Amino acid sequence: MTDDPGPALELLVHGVGGTTPQEMLKDCRTVRVTGDDIAGIHRRIDDTDAENRAGGRRDGPVREAYCWSNLTSGNGSRALWLILLPFMVVNLVHWMRPPVPDEHLSRAAARRAARAYGLLVRLIALSLTVLLVAAACEVALDLTAWQCAGSAACTRDTSWLGFLAPERGGWWSPPGRRLALAAVLPVVLTGLLWWPAHRTWSDYESQPPLRPDATRAPPDHDEDGLDEPGSGERPALSLPGFWYGRRLVARLRAAHTATGFLTVAVLLAAAAARHDRGAGAGTALDVTGRMLAAALAVSGAAVVWVVCRRGRSERAPDHRLDRAVVRLLPGAAFALLMLTAVHTAWERPGWVSSGPLPGNGVFGLIGVAQGTLVLALALVARRLQRRAPGGRVALRGLAGPAVAVLACALGGLLSGGVAQREADWLDGPSTPGMGDGGPALAPPTVLAWQAAMIPVLLLVLAAGALWLAHRSAQARRREMPAVLAEYPGARADAARTRRIAGAVARAGLTDSAPRFVGAVAVAAVLLGAAAVAGAWATGEVPGLASQDLPRPVNAAAQTAQALGSWLMGLCFLVLVAWGRRAYRDPSARRTIGILWDVGTFWPRAAHPFAPPCYAERAVPDLSWRMATWTGNTGGRLVISGHSQGSVLAAAAVWQLDGRARARIALLTYGSPLERLYGRWFPAFFGPASLLALHREVHSWRNLWRRTDPIGGPVRVPEADDAAGTGVDRPPLRDPLAFERTVRHPLPEPVRGHSGYQEDPAFAEERALLLGRFPGLPPQRDAADDGPPTGPVTDAGGQAGSGRSSG
Repeated sequence: MTDDPGPALELLVHGVGGTTPQEMLKDCRTVRVTGDDIAGIHRRIDDTDAENRAGGRRDGPVREAYCWSNLTSGNGSRALWLILLPFMVVNLVHWMRPPVPDEHLSRAAARRAARAYGLLVRLIALSLTVLLVAAACEVALDLTAWQCAGSAACTRDTSWLGFLAPERGGWWSPPGRRLALAAVLPVVLTGLLWWPAHRTWSDYESQPPLRPDATRAPPDHDEDGLDEPGSGERPALSLPGFWYGRRLVARLRAAHTATGFLTVAVLLAAAAARHDRGAGAGTALDVTGRMLAAALAVSGAAVVWVVCRRGRSERAPDHRLDRAVVRLLPGAAFALLMLTAVHTAWERPGWVSSGPLPGNGVFGLIGVAQGTLVLALALVARRLQRRAPGGRVALRGLAGPAVAVLACALGGLLSGGVAQREADWLDGPSTPGMGDGGPALAPPTVLAWQAAMIPVLLLVLAAGALWLAHRSAQARRREMPAVLAEYPGARADAARTRRIAGAVARAGLTDSAPRFVGAVAVAAVLLGAAAVAGAWATGEVPGLASQDLPRPVNAAAQTAQALGSWLMGLCFLVLVAWGRRAYRDPSARRTIGILWDVGTFWPRAAHPFAPPCYAERAVPDLSWRMATWTGNTGGRLVISGHSQGSVLAAAAVWQLDGRARARIALLTYGSPLERLYGRWFPAFFGPASLLALHREVHSWRNLWRRTDPIGGPVRVPEADDAAGTGVDRPPLRDPLAFERTVRHPLPEPVRGHSGYQEDPAFAEERALLLGRFPGLPPQRDAADDGPPTGPVTDAGGQAGSGRSSG
């Protein structure tokens, strides 16, 4: 008999930004062995059938590279997903829930708290859909069809609206018909939001996860990923249905699509209802309008019920679809919209458009509703965190509510920016709402007050930036002695020392991000409340509301409103311009791809119009590959992940059964597992989850640097390491040499988040991991490999230029 344990495999997973398989494998001759053009696994051509080769003992493992960058940044059209930024941010809030305490809350109380958290996040997400569609209605219905088209001064300057002008007496001249025609724009917007959500749902959420081991009983989990308290369940990311949110996304997509249609219908009905009630109650149009209003109210209640009825169910892959909800809810809402449009377009003698459109006060109501929901979310999160185990949790469990505030603020910024830019474009040189001789266009007063708060918020941001700069300068001074101590015998070089200490200090600012986010969220809440209160109390834009105040105060109020209005519009235009640039510029497309790599790791659990979750494709890919390879060959596997690739690797290992995990070693470097994910998503990457992962894999080592602004230690207790060493290696020196040496004749760069594979510690740790598998041939040291056949690469496969790949 032979003691040959079978082949060994090293599976490389790159970080954000992406790279090529040639760079990852250090060979220009590679071949894809499985997968497609979107995401696939590649090998060197010489290793294509390495497992089946006769007498195939080799020095070191077979190397494979999993390339997943096209899941997020491969298509230039995805750059336009920047407009969906508020939806992406609010989706992250769902996953920021504090861990459910196992001992201090009863089973029923823990379930109620977790369900309430998920429900509140879904309602906040629903309010963002209403806000975006209402902003489109403000532009199309109010500013364009109602105010500008009804004003002779405005249509004189905008000839393309001439066919709507009342003085021309055309078929489209009556206000109701103008509104019905303008409603096409928000309806098309709703359809454009639905279409990519439907298409990406087919490409991502419908990917089947790894089939669970039939001998393993599924843990008892309820909706929203809630464990049964006190029963020692496995981490939530190990649940078979965690990466398969097909049913929930379909329900939410139907509900949000219906919400868009109903928002347009409500604003149309509100405009007609004011005229019909003024013309006399009991008329046929008044009765019809009341019947439509009742139907709209029932439909709105049905949408809210669908959103509240069911959260995520992760106990097992749920292949069912609520077809009645998915098909009937949007269809019924669209039919009501069509009936409302016909009702509004019906000829009404004597109906003229003057002043703002009835119903534009919806922006103030949305702001109040969002503030109430965020406050309730903060109370639930605080209740969970107060009784949960300790740990490095961002903002003491209030990270979710703080980020929810930022999502609402982003939604308000985009909505207000669109409305303000449209008003400025239509009224020419005059100031909207100020009555200075131009067309009397009046955007919603709440938006004007929000615009006036933008300069104040910018001052808060500037103060926060100065505070971070001050902390960085102080940290750099403290780090300079420690930098020299890392290089004993090196000659002192003040400039070189400052440069290295500055990199360490800037990397440490990542740990100050929660306080900065919290301060911005508090400022946004206070300023938003002041904007709503000022709009409701005065009914005028800030400049007009201050006529009784001294002239300098009045001038400051007008300046703040004008500057804020300009800044709101500028932010929207910058996002659009950045998206268009990404069509032609690969570097811009990669930059935008990095943003989505970080923000779209999590499934769409709150907002279906958010960019799709690439992990719902990448995690099943990796877990299927590891399970099938170890099962078919009986060999051992090292999965090697850099940056975001380490998060994907950990999530994939969690999906395996115990027999497969026993054959797998985990090597992570530049990993944000604890530093970012553990702090911001403690219910899923908290200390208990990372400790469980460490205990279940064969072995795990983590490499990190103090100059790395993203990666860091995973902080798994060393006492739980069966091999007697901790998961975290002591921090790697960066740069490798302080000054020129015989081995490093040229100055070594400060690599920060890149270049991990170029550090000798990487080859050393990989060899140690393989050596822990009994009977495996040792890994050759990198120094014995000779010159590489391709470009020198870092831990994520990036060419060694010192740039960050994470």
